[in-house]
Amino acid sequence: MWTDVAIIIAGLVMLAAGIGAIVAKSLLVSIILAGGVSLVASLVFLLIGAPDVAMTEAAIGSGLTTVVFLYALARSKQADKEDSDESAEHPDAEKAGAP
Repeated sequence: MWTDVAIIIAGLVMLAAGIGAIVAKSLLVSIILAGGVSLVASLVFLLIGAPDVAMTEAAIGSGLTTVVFLYALARSKQADKEDSDESAEHPDAEKAGAP
């Protein structure tokens, strides 16, 4: 009985975090919320009696995927910064159309 209630609560938390990830203005917040959805999903798998699936979801879905997304976000911000530094050093390059 209590597991049914816990699963329903976890589902509502996952729904709220998923909607929050979609409507968040910050990519960092979206990545963290998406990782949270996956972590709560692993708890649901544990509650329904599938510990192997729960461990896989926690390791791959919540852990590895979140780290890869954070790495990609950091790399893209670094690339944006490098691009903005180059355009600041050569303001005439944008006007002339040169790369």
